[in-house]
Parts: sequence; C-alpha cells; structure tokens
Amino acid sequence: MEMLARLQVGEWQADRTTNELVRAGETVRIEPKAMEVLLALAARAGQVVGREELLAAVWPGVVVGDEALTQSIIKLRRALGDNPRSPSYIETISKRGYRLIALVRRGEQAPAAGARRHLPSRGLAAGVLLALALVVAYGAHLIARPAASRHVPDAAGERPGPYLTITVVPFETLGANGGQTYLARGISNDLMTDLSRLPGLRLVSASRAAPSSQATPGARYLVSGSVQRESGTLRINIRLIDTGTSQQLWSERFERPFGDLFAVQDEITRRLTQVLPGKLADAARQRLSRPYTHSLEAYDDFLRGQALFLVRRSEDNEEARGFYRKALELDPNFARAYAGLAMTYAMEYRLRPTGRSSPTLARAFELAETARQIDPDIPEVYWALAFVHAQSRRHQQAIESLKKAIELNRSYADAYAFMGGIYTYIGQPEKSIPLLRTAMRLNPDGGHLYFLLLGRAYLFQNDVEQALINLREASARNRLDLETRLYLAAAMVAAGDRFDAEWEAEEIRAQEAGFSLHGWLESYPLTSARHRERLAALLAQAGL
Repeated sequence: MEMLARLQVGEWQADRTTNELVRAGETVRIEPKAMEVLLALAARAGQVVGREELLAAVWPGVVVGDEALTQSIIKLRRALGDNPRSPSYIETISKRGYRLIALVRRGEQAPAAGARRHLPSRGLAAGVLLALALVVAYGAHLIARPAASRHVPDAAGERPGPYLTITVVPFETLGANGGQTYLARGISNDLMTDLSRLPGLRLVSASRAAPSSQATPGARYLVSGSVQRESGTLRINIRLIDTGTSQQLWSERFERPFGDLFAVQDEITRRLTQVLPGKLADAARQRLSRPYTHSLEAYDDFLRGQALFLVRRSEDNEEARGFYRKALELDPNFARAYAGLAMTYAMEYRLRPTGRSSPTLARAFELAETARQIDPDIPEVYWALAFVHAQSRRHQQAIESLKKAIELNRSYADAYAFMGGIYTYIGQPEKSIPLLRTAMRLNPDGGHLYFLLLGRAYLFQNDVEQALINLREASARNRLDLETRLYLAAAMVAAGDRFDAEWEAEEIRAQEAGFSLHGWLESYPLTSARHRERLAALLAQAGL
C-alpha cells in the first residue's frame, strides 16, 4: 500500500514529515500512527480499505488489537472535525473497514514558514494522553520485536523466555460438500491445541478475515491447509511458511481412507515438529500423538456439537447436546465430549433461567468433573469446569480452573479472556482489561465475546467511550446476543444518548418476548452489588 508524504485531504493539508494537519492557518498535530492511517486511506481514496489491511500497513510485524486502529480513526475524526454519523472525511463500512470520501490532491505546497500554529484542542490532547497511557499499560505488545522472540504474559503476569511463534490458519474446505466446514475447522483447531503443548512454541491465532497466505502479525511461522472429504476418501494439503523470509519450508498432500484421520493428524504433527527450527523433546512428541478418542465417528459427532454450541441459541444448544451424547455412546471415555455436554447444561441455565439452584447446573458440574477424572491433562476440560463454576457464581473456583488450563496451554486465548470476564463479575474490571488484551493478541479474531467482555469492563471502569467502541463492535459481529445488546443500551445511557438506548431496548423486547430485566439479573453471574445496581439503573433509564 503506497504511503504519501504530503497531500491535500478535503480542506486539510497533511504533512507526514511533521505529523500535522493544516487548514487556513490552523495547525493540529496528530500522532504518527494516526497520520499513517490517514495516508494509507488516502492512497486508496474512494475505496474500502479493510481493517486487516490497515493493521498490516500501519503496524507491520506488531501484534495489536482492533482497538489500536479504532482509536486512530477516532483521533483522526476529532482532528479533522468529522462527524461519524454524517461523515465528510472517513466513512465506516460495517464489517469491512473504512473509506476516505474527501477529495484527495497530491503535490500541494508545504505550509508557509510563518503559518500560525495552534496547540491541539483539549479533546485531542486528552486523546493523546489516553494513547500514552495505553502505551504505558500495554507497551509490551505495541513495541515491535522480532517475531521469533515474542513474549506473552501468563495469568500471573510472568514473562517466559524467547520462543517460536506460529499461526495455524483455519483450514479451508474443498469440493462440493460445503457441510464439511466443521471438519476442516476441527482438524486445524486440534492441530493448534496439540502444538500449544510443545515447549518453546507459542500459538498466535489467525484472523478468519485474513487471507490464508497472510500470517497474523507477531507469528514467525504459518501453517495453512485444505481438507476435502469425498465418500470414504480424505485429502489434506498442508503448508508451512517462514513469514520472515516468505520461504515455504514444507508442503505435503495426504490422501488416505477417512478412517485413517487420526493417523494422518498424528503424522502431520510429527512432520511439523521435525521441520520447525529447534529441538523438541521426544517426550513432548509422544504426548502429542495421544488421541482424544479412538472412535472416528465419536470425533465427528463431537466436532458437530462444538460448531453448534458456539452459536449460543436454545435450539442449537439442544442439537449440540444430542451430538455430544452420540459421541459418548460411541466412546464412553471421551473426556472432551463430557466437557462439551457439561457446557450445554450450563448454557441452558443461562438461556432458560430457572433459579440459582437449578438442577441443570448440578448436572453440568457432574459431567465436567467426569471429564476431569477421565483426562486431567486437557485444557478444554478445565475451561468447561470454569464455565460451570462461573454460572454457579463460584468465581474463585472458576479462576483456579482457568489458571490450570493456562498452565497446560500458555497460548489458550479463551482462558485468558474468560478469566478477564470473571474479574469483572466480581467487581475488579481493572484486572480484566490486561487479560483481555492478552487474549486478543493470541487470538485476533476471538469473535464478539472478546469485545463484549472488554466493553463491559470499560463500562464499569467508567470509560464510556471505550465501552461503546467495543460493545458496538461486539454487536456488529453478533446482533442476536442478548447480553451484548443489554450492555450496549446501558453504555448509551451512560454516554447521554437516551434516544439510541431506548431504541435498543425496543429491539431487545422485540427479540426476546416477555423479557424481564429482574429475571435476567437473577441468573446473571455478576456478583458485585455495586455493579449490579449500576447496570440495573442504566437499563431502567433505557426503559427496560
């Protein structure tokens, strides 16, 4: 993407050499990254530029969350005097990116030497101070380092030594059978889980929006592949690329009977450990080859259940439960299927609250404990235990379970994110934000839940602007999630936008017939009395 040093954007002249915007004798100084975002948009004026493209162009080789870009856009709009609801400069294109709609002219003269200069407005200065604070708080992931020596803090804030970083891009599905997407994603997800157990390796999840040939910033090595299943034949193509040199280190095609899937997965993992730089312990390699189940049919049912559970709607939750049960009928010792079944019961309590002592929670705990007893070395089992504990408001037990999950898999983004969410439940949102930042670095495409968790933490931190940014992003990714819409309405009230909050409340009522705020709060695991009172008061003002 071409970067222009000096150009005219609408009424403003932008000078990259001084990071200044000049208009009719008025000069506003902006941050270097905000200027780079403006120049990147200007290089494609009138065209939609995706968020991933902008992140790659402005923060090359650095792991940052979407919020870094969002903050730059906000500061640009303030400096340009642009209104996001009726823009004259930067237009937001939902779920895609941004477009510069102002006229761009190149080759304008630099401002005269005696041009009047003004200090940034108070609002802009506050934005700069906020950016400086973010750099201080999260400087570890805003400073570029060689990708092979990235550090990611664990739950205790410790920083391990240098390690290799690797991204596994979600595998593609080939062929006419589009219903096999769950299989391709399941194979790539299990590969990530297996690799995360290796000493000296850290997984950085790839964004599903990024091309399969493009690594997530911060990951030195990229694994991509495709899966095709036709009748009884399985075809897997896999590649390993060194993103530092763009060299393909390994490529192989596996064509086997579908019944050999587990053997193929083991072989892929072994081959990767052989071609990756560095020595990996033989014991670690042997641990990788241990399958979760010996039943291919049970594994297939398990993957189908996983795909349905993530939708988080009552009907999908019931269907997911059916697939987990089928998996357990085929393999009664399938620990991950027990964990999945446990989560459907805990989710049922959230989707259909029946009181704090609901038998569904007791059943969920029994199943999660069964999974732990069968195999205490699977991180996902401890995540499931934490999920059940959290729904039962046993938050300290949930935190301990998540710490165990992270101990088993230091790259487990969902565990960091969930722990952050629990700290908000117990009234400590200041502890939530760093954990969620870690999760977003490990998994840049964590979905709407990461933005929801971050947005509600900011709301209880009284940073309403940041809350709205993240909650709107969560809502854009999943308009059906009730919790997201409730927090968005609350944040709108906190921002003084009663009209939009009342509109959001009407949408909630239309979506959830017979919705009762009192009933929802009864089953909601927020235990901080102060935060529950504030949330209830804000939603009452929205008309709920």
